[in-house]
Amino acid sequence: MKRTNIAFVFPGQGSQYVGMGKALYDACDVARQVFIEAEEAIGLPLRRLCFEGPEAELRLTENTQPAILTVSVAALRVVEHERQVQPLCVAGHSLGEYSALVCAGALAFRDAVRVVRERGRLMQEAVPQGQGLMAVVLGLEAEALSRLCQQAGDGEVVAPANFNGGGQIVIAGQRAAVLRAMAVARERGARRVLELPVSAPFHCSLMLPAAEGLRRALADMTMQPLRVGVVTNVEAKLNQDCTRVKSLLVAQAVSPVRWEESVREMARLGCKRVLEIGPGKVLSGLIKRISPELGVENFESPRDPERLPTD
Repeated sequence: MKRTNIAFVFPGQGSQYVGMGKALYDACDVARQVFIEAEEAIGLPLRRLCFEGPEAELRLTENTQPAILTVSVAALRVVEHERQVQPLCVAGHSLGEYSALVCAGALAFRDAVRVVRERGRLMQEAVPQGQGLMAVVLGLEAEALSRLCQQAGDGEVVAPANFNGGGQIVIAGQRAAVLRAMAVARERGARRVLELPVSAPFHCSLMLPAAEGLRRALADMTMQPLRVGVVTNVEAKLNQDCTRVKSLLVAQAVSPVRWEESVREMARLGCKRVLEIGPGKVLSGLIKRISPELGVENFESPRDPERLPTD
């Protein structure tokens, strides 16, 4: 298998939509096998959820996470089948890091789909419905927004959760504290401040119970040597040590996703092109704003063969 200057990246929660993965399933045997394996592993009717919905059921975190993982790995298997190309490195946004680890060979797909199903349940249960909130802030510097969150917290939790790049930062925490931070951000000149329609405040200290549960869920899973390095959310650096994977995944649950730094790290490592594999084009849009010099494509449908790397 030929190594290239291409990075593979995988989307996280928020990329889901009803109908995702159906074209791949209908057209490609290797994609069909991924859906069948996932359903056998967790007993969830993923084909119905992904292809037919209903949207409200697909949007439940404990359903969304295995659904996105399954569609992403199904697309990955098609890429691997069609092009014998090994990426220079891989990365994923939040949940997408699990897809990246499957691609890297560290985590078996069957184990991955089981653990993300549990991850979704743990994250949903960590904070009672309605008590947490996430919001996107556009147009403030990261350091200024971090200080703003500390000031607006007033003894409650609110902190940056995703440094997405292109001036986009997501904050998360207790509802009242996030609302205060949103109001101050508007006063201080943020171009846009918007609540996000998510079911829990991810990647902040409120996820500590989920992180502990995730540690237990990962304990009995075997991590294999990585065939390719993973640029991790927590460190925004290349990890090639399989003994560190579990601790990094546990830390990820309560730490901000350093996506902008991760993209810059991939470019520093020598990546010239990026292929987003899985539903949607969210990461493609972010990468174009962070590092316009990188060529970016996405692959989620058998109608996208021209987007696959050839060298």
